[in-house]
Amino acid sequence: MFSEELKKYNWESISQAINEKTSADVEQALSKRRLNIDDFMALVSPAAAPYLEEMARRSRDLTRMRFGKTMSMYIPMYITNSCTNACVYCGFNRHNRFERVILNPEQIEEECKAIKQLAPFDNLLIVTGENPYAAGVPYIEKALKVAGKYFNNLTIEVMPLSEEGYSKLVEAGLYGVVCFQETYNRENYKKYHPSGQKSDFEWRVNGFDRMGAAGVHKIGMGVLIGLEEWRTDVTMMAIHLEYLRKKYWKTRYSVNFPRMRPSEGGFQPNVVMSDRELAQLMFAFRLFDPDVDISISTRETPSFRNNIASLGATSMSAGSKTEPGGYKTYPQALEQFSVSDGRTPLEVAEALRKAGIEPVWKDWFNNPITS
Repeated sequence: MFSEELKKYNWESISQAINEKTSADVEQALSKRRLNIDDFMALVSPAAAPYLEEMARRSRDLTRMRFGKTMSMYIPMYITNSCTNACVYCGFNRHNRFERVILNPEQIEEECKAIKQLAPFDNLLIVTGENPYAAGVPYIEKALKVAGKYFNNLTIEVMPLSEEGYSKLVEAGLYGVVCFQETYNRENYKKYHPSGQKSDFEWRVNGFDRMGAAGVHKIGMGVLIGLEEWRTDVTMMAIHLEYLRKKYWKTRYSVNFPRMRPSEGGFQPNVVMSDRELAQLMFAFRLFDPDVDISISTRETPSFRNNIASLGATSMSAGSKTEPGGYKTYPQALEQFSVSDGRTPLEVAEALRKAGIEPVWKDWFNNPITS
């Protein structure tokens, strides 16, 4: 399990190594075709800031080589904000006083129909709060079967499950799983997740192994930018990705770097990442792993998303509602966070086309063309 592998790495030592990187280290990394973790640390270090244009150019070229001039489009569907955790930064925190919503199968179907009216999405991300009692595997399985009538590519962002749980959902039509570790800082993790299942660091970080063992086709990873020093956190994530690549080599992978957005509870980020730093991070990941899917959500502004679309991002959400039932059933329910890009899916698609990028609504890896 990765929790044992992670013990080989010291947070403070990695932070120091990143900050000690020089221009020579950055240039050496940029001279290579295949990068290691040490090279990745150079590219996310402060020393790499003057090389942003060169990193952008290389990231763009690698992205075009691997993915073409396309953008995979997806949309999230929140089906419950019921949660047993007390994450200090999240609007779904169980201590926040508001009416909890758990959509029934009929309401989930209405949400699916409403999404289909927005744009020809075929990639759906089903999102829940973490409530293993009211919204566990049986509930998620029912949701997948309902959504499967409308979407071919179903991904979930839910609480970490057992290997058996993931296997059961794969049988029910599950294609991918997205899970944010939030932070790899084991020492401070409990501070942000004081209670609930999510407070168990090992259970969460080893969830990715359980996904791989269960045969999940695509695994999405991420850290929440704003909790801890981001350069160290993303280096830990790169180490985790490299570990998963070697162990579960048949699986596809994606990465996401959500910056904290306002939510119920008023938690303020400990670290603020600039647009240039986020771009640097995305370029570094593209150079480190040319085949990884880099996703960008509506947390980011239209201008940033427009600019990054041709430089490294390969999948993008649009028209997102972050409250359960937000498309049809309960448009006024509490949202998990506020979005920055409020454009409609068709407006986002048009902006991509103007930039020479073709929005793709269907996942051809999951749905290959057959004769």
